[in-house]
Amino acid sequence: MKSLFFVLIFLLSWSSFANQEVNAAQAQQQKKHVDTKKAVTEAMNGASQDGPAVITLTPNNPSQITKVEQTTVTTTEQDADTTKVLGSEVSKPAEIPKNKQEKAAAVAYAEQVVAQAKDALTQKQQAKAKQSRESLAVVEQLLKAYNARNIDAFVNLYDENVEFYVFPNELLFKGKEKLIARYGIMFKKLKCIQSSPIKRIVHGNIVIDHELSETCSSDPKVVDKRAEFVSSYQVENGKITKVLFFK
Repeated sequence: MKSLFFVLIFLLSWSSFANQEVNAAQAQQQKKHVDTKKAVTEAMNGASQDGPAVITLTPNNPSQITKVEQTTVTTTEQDADTTKVLGSEVSKPAEIPKNKQEKAAAVAYAEQVVAQAKDALTQKQQAKAKQSRESLAVVEQLLKAYNARNIDAFVNLYDENVEFYVFPNELLFKGKEKLIARYGIMFKKLKCIQSSPIKRIVHGNIVIDHELSETCSSDPKVVDKRAEFVSSYQVENGKITKVLFFK
């Protein structure tokens, strides 16, 4: 009887202990499930603020894996701001002529555009050439009046506010009055003057002369001074407006 009594007591004790273990295991498992759910929720909230993310939670039991993926949110082309993106504009290819008539029209249009460009270039070149001829004519008249020591004809080829400079930007004098005073005395003092270009560059309204100058101080038949100098003449409306001497 005593043995049977002890057996019954042992069985009751073991059953109570087993129930406690089961309850503890269930409570622990429920706690893990709550913690897992909370972690997933926090991770998803953080991902929605910071950007796309992939979250994988691995519990203690390898057979139970919870994997939560947040898909990447893409921005459509309509919502994207491409105003500050270099090269965002896509050039449209030229349409290919569909038939012979369209091809002939495209060729004719291209030929017309080329002809207009050539004509514009030719007109510009012709205008430049005309300006060069006019500027050269003024300078040649100037040298003729200079060699003849004709102060009136010489001064008449200059603008009222003509400026004389020494390279690069040293102003010698300005205006016709000082021009007459300077060259009028020189023409009266010298017995002969002969200036001739060695080299000449003409570009539009600019004429640059590398000149050889010979003068006679006492005898008109005896050259006693010879020098070379470079002068640049700027011509506007048939008058010399600026002279630049290179020493």
